[in-house]
Amino acid sequence: MPEKKRMGIDTRYEYLQVMQEGYRKAGREQRSRLLDEMERATQLNRKTLIRHMKRKVIARQPRRGQRGRTYGQEVDDALRVISESMDHICAERLQPQLVPIARHLASHGELRISPGLLEQLQGISVSTLRRRLQKFARLEPWHLPRRRGPQQVNSLARDIPMKRIPWDEQEPGHFEVDLVHHSGPSSAGDYVHTLQMIDVATSSSRSERQVRANE
Repeated sequence: MPEKKRMGIDTRYEYLQVMQEGYRKAGREQRSRLLDEMERATQLNRKTLIRHMKRKVIARQPRRGQRGRTYGQEVDDALRVISESMDHICAERLQPQLVPIARHLASHGELRISPGLLEQLQGISVSTLRRRLQKFARLEPWHLPRRRGPQQVNSLARDIPMKRIPWDEQEPGHFEVDLVHHSGPSSAGDYVHTLQMIDVATSSSRSERQVRANE
């Protein structure tokens, strides 16, 4: 099932402004039905919606102070390396694997880690991680791989039960499989490639490495 697209913040406030007039005129039962509808549309909880409906004017409140930057360049550099090693999977799947993959990459000399860096990777939220990855994509669009559509070109591959897996899959046993070539900018010579398997439900991972020899 495809993930439901969320309303943008500005669109959400415009929608609530329209709904507020009808909410004020409605009776108790009708208000309950309107709140149900608003919950489905905005994905906000009921108490938050009631607070909005009680306001004289529904509008975004200006930020009182500028928030300091929580994650610095060290975290951004680590996220770039980790995201590339995981073939740029989505933030929901990447976030639980940040610390284990960081340690794995560090053990092979691909990343330098510190207790402070691991603590920040452990505490970063999915939404913050998504924003960082989107920023990387804007700054370095040529760095991301071009993905094919869901239709397999190879006729033999069409018989293999492969499809896009929802990020919130609850049943264990559904894997995302990636083949990563550790060859750097050139595929000439000998190098290692990794077959990475990630269980979507449990976020557990398994990898196998082999040396590929090019003549």
